Amino acid sequence: MDKKYIIVTGGAGYIGSHTIIELLQNTEYAVISIDNFSNSSEQAYAKIEEITGKTFTKLNVDLCDLKKLNQTLHTFENIVGVIHFAAYKAVGESTEDPLKYYHNNFESLTNILKICENKNISNFIFSSSCSVYGNTTDLPVTEESALQKAVSPYGHTKQVGEEMIQFICETRKKFNAVLLRYFNPVGAHMSGKIGEWSINKPSNLVPIITQTAVGKNNLSIHGNDYDTRDGSCIRDYVHVSDIADAHVKAMQLLIETKNKSNCLLYNLGTGKGVTVIEAIQAFEKVSGKKLNYSIGPRRPGDVVSIYANNDKAKKELGWNPKYTIDDMMLSAWKWQQNI
Repeated sequence: MDKKYIIVTGGAGYIGSHTIIELLQNTEYAVISIDNFSNSSEQAYAKIEEITGKTFTKLNVDLCDLKKLNQTLHTFENIVGVIHFAAYKAVGESTEDPLKYYHNNFESLTNILKICENKNISNFIFSSSCSVYGNTTDLPVTEESALQKAVSPYGHTKQVGEEMIQFICETRKKFNAVLLRYFNPVGAHMSGKIGEWSINKPSNLVPIITQTAVGKNNLSIHGNDYDTRDGSCIRDYVHVSDIADAHVKAMQLLIETKNKSNCLLYNLGTGKGVTVIEAIQAFEKVSGKKLNYSIGPRRPGDVVSIYANNDKAKKELGWNPKYTIDDMMLSAWKWQQNI
């Protein structure tokens, strides 16, 4: 029987690596991972194989180089889907260097969509973000909530990326896509063997928390004067393995042609808003370590409060996030101690 391949772009990255684990453990598909390690480590691949006991194809290609991308994928046939993660993702950095984000995130998406067209790949999962909702006051956020003006270039690249895919779905009726707007992925594989392995200094809360606990970073809360229950921003933290599971379920929905339209949209969140201070307290509880942190000014590009209504993903994807904020913090702490 011929292998059926699924391409995972950004497969050495945080969510990409956990999604490859889900694909290898819970499906029969072969995986082609594409990553140029601009903000990831090749060591992630060894961890994936250690956890799953399976191997997969690894391609070191910059998605912005369409010529090399075409040459590298030329020999592969029977590719049934693409899960596209590869993108720059730091909100703060995007406000400092917008052109870096516009070039990379748009060029990489355009090129992988060209690959889909050239090789007749009809199933596409797009890694989007709750940042597309901007500074919404419509809480909890549903898929029908109006998109507000993006508060960062990163969020803007996700808004435009979604629109690009929606237009392509309108013109290519045999092209099927799922846009997954996830909220704040955190934690690590429950084995503690793989997690958020960023080459650059992390900008996300949980790796900063765990690094602070081992003396490798300093934790500063970006503003404590917001209109929230303790003055810090509210986010919907969701375990990375739950996010990975949703990508696999979305791909299976398309491949099995159970999708009701050729462009679907789902929020991926727990539906529970957690403040930054509450997240810190959860870590302190499960780790037994007291953190020293400071209060800094508000950070440009930060949304005040956002959390999801996930009813649609539960109903149509059969997706149910199973990990709690304590699980998220405990798994992240396990991973930090194994780095």
